[in-house]
Amino acid sequence: MNQHTTGRSPAVWALVITSIAGFMAALDNLVVTTALPSIRTSLGGELEDLEWTVNAYTLTFAVLLMFGASLGDRFGRRRLFLIGLSVFTGASAAAALSPGINELITFRAVQGVGAAIMMPLTLTLLTAAVPPARRGAALGVFSAVTGLAVASGPLIGGSLTEHISWQWIFWLNVPIGLLLLPLARLRLAESYAPDARLDVPGTLLVSGGLFGIVYGLVNANAEGWTSGTVLAALIAGFALIGGFIYYGFRAKNPILPMRLFRNRAFFGINIAGLLMFLGMFGSIFLLSQFLQGALGYSPTEAGLRMLPWTGMPMLVAPVAGVLADRFGGRPVVVAGLALQAVGLALFAMVLAPDVSYAAQLPGLIVGGVGMALYFAPAASLVMSSVRPSEQGIASGANNALREVGGALGVAVLATVFSSQGGLGSAQAFAAGTVPAVWIGAGVVALAALVALLIPGRSARTPEQAEEQEETRVSVAA
Repeated sequence: MNQHTTGRSPAVWALVITSIAGFMAALDNLVVTTALPSIRTSLGGELEDLEWTVNAYTLTFAVLLMFGASLGDRFGRRRLFLIGLSVFTGASAAAALSPGINELITFRAVQGVGAAIMMPLTLTLLTAAVPPARRGAALGVFSAVTGLAVASGPLIGGSLTEHISWQWIFWLNVPIGLLLLPLARLRLAESYAPDARLDVPGTLLVSGGLFGIVYGLVNANAEGWTSGTVLAALIAGFALIGGFIYYGFRAKNPILPMRLFRNRAFFGINIAGLLMFLGMFGSIFLLSQFLQGALGYSPTEAGLRMLPWTGMPMLVAPVAGVLADRFGGRPVVVAGLALQAVGLALFAMVLAPDVSYAAQLPGLIVGGVGMALYFAPAASLVMSSVRPSEQGIASGANNALREVGGALGVAVLATVFSSQGGLGSAQAFAAGTVPAVWIGAGVVALAALVALLIPGRSARTPEQAEEQEETRVSVAA
């Protein structure tokens, strides 16, 4: 009995610590959006400055995720997790104390640096601490918490801004970070990737490429898709990513070996994740604005009415993790993506300036169940699609692709919204939101089709293959 309790304790602590850290990092993607009017009143600045309070975090988070994972593999995952958490917590306090808009943008970028170091290491630390038999359930809880953070960002940000002040969207992170630091130091085990090396050329190529692409996407609405700055950023970004892909096939120890994408499981779950975040992130952004701009709800009221969607992961994802352990991750992920697409389609069918809340509920509930089913086994599929020595790389790649998908979703769906409608009236708001959400539903449906590429449960994972090869060599010796 004592051994059993002792064996469970590190896993439980790892789940608690990494889930809370993941929640903080994921929350800051959208927590600022509903606070922007108050920030402008307090600090001043033009619309472009306010946009950068969101984009500065997204950019640094997305482009440095791969490097953060690589640093953890090389110098120790717990050590770098502590560094990333310290940077994130300190930058959160500095953002709350910012005397002007430029300082706030700077500290938001530093927040993104800390999150980029911290976030990819949460999965590797958790996977190392939890026995394989309980890994699916643990990763299901972790994914439910981080998924809830992404979806509930506007609600939390709006509530804190409306009832306390906008500074509290940043102060919230500080006591949590200060509590997690000693817990992580005492309760998490240190781990390294065997023979890990820093890939400087690959890091520069992928960071520069992602920066160019994300910079172009997040500025496309403000400057236009055909502007010289946007086109130059996108062209340079895609060219650098092309160079990174070529380098990943040729280099001896690349930061992201391109051979991993020859694995159907790795390719399927990562591309499906990018498409999922494109459709889901962009739709949440628009729908939360529709509830406020067209239906007249306050930020808090809008967030509360979205709880059947955003709160569903907390109820369904742990159960979905158990289902994934029993039946395999692919059917659960495919079902989740299909239901999310159906939920968005149901929403698009009823959106109107006078739509009742009862008419919105079916789309909210179905979409929420679908999002929960996707998040639960997705992390497990990512980590099991590669060998243990490559899990840090896989985690960084998966998070980076999802962040890029989210930026693309907001940019593309907002462009559709602007071309078909506008903010001038409730009718114009609905006219723009409906086609954008239909596109979001279509993209998530495409993600479900891509997820079918993931091998079924009977297929042998790289980890199993490695264990079988070690057994074979041992027997031969």
